[in-house]
Amino acid sequence: MHAGQLERMRTGKGFIAALDQSGGSTPKALKLYGIADGSWKSDGEMFDLIHAMRTRMMTSSAFDGRRVLGAILFEGTMDRTVDGLGSANYLWSKKNVVPFLKVDQGLADEADGVQMMKPLTKLDGLLDRAVQNGIFGTKMRSVIAHANAAGVKSVVAQQFDVGRKILSRGLVPIIEPEVDIKSATKADAEKILRDELLAELDRQPASDPVMLKLTLPTEANFYAPLVAHPSVLRVVALSGGYSRDESNRLLSLNNGVIASFSRALTEGLSAQQSDADFDRTLDATIEGIYRASLT
Repeated sequence: MHAGQLERMRTGKGFIAALDQSGGSTPKALKLYGIADGSWKSDGEMFDLIHAMRTRMMTSSAFDGRRVLGAILFEGTMDRTVDGLGSANYLWSKKNVVPFLKVDQGLADEADGVQMMKPLTKLDGLLDRAVQNGIFGTKMRSVIAHANAAGVKSVVAQQFDVGRKILSRGLVPIIEPEVDIKSATKADAEKILRDELLAELDRQPASDPVMLKLTLPTEANFYAPLVAHPSVLRVVALSGGYSRDESNRLLSLNNGVIASFSRALTEGLSAQQSDADFDRTLDATIEGIYRASLT
């Protein structure tokens, strides 16, 4: 575990940029960026286009460690270069941004009101490459659609089971049990989730902390006990479908929680923008998310 990166994540000001759209979500991300379906002839060309977008963001003067604490990468981004350096190396050595890697392989079908992670059949090899590439931590996502106690318990158990394996490799896991913002039982699901997370955290040594990535809660500061827990390195929030303005507003109501936005971060960016317009738009976006993360 990189001591400098650990201290930066524990005490630094700023937020985590989620640049980890994978195969299933890439076409939508490209469409929002102004690149229409059919602009590529193969998956390889599609990933070239999304890497060009991410490279444009990472190399922008607006994107640096003063306001961006970390960045979550997709496997294909980790394996590629930015300005001649491996992506993770570039982020840390040139931007002072801590690199993370998305390691889940997508969601299983819904059962008991939740979607567990599919079996992580590639995890061992992926963690080997993450360590070799200078990755600090990982991220993995599950989804909670309903306040089903058995389902939520299963999601949290699976997340921590995999998280402890990741910790054993010297990496810090971001545990992400997302509560669907459209859930009719969102607030009740959050109550169950908080209790299950606290139970697992109480078993987790403070010397091996985890990070939590959670949906912005219905009740402000609802996750304060998680923020204060000695076994939590940082609590970050996902935008989950809220607009950027609404995400920032809700985030600012939750003290000690910082952003880890994906779609809300790229909102307003376009492949057709000049570099000056792109940098200006990204700078304003980063500043807004940064300020909401300071509360």
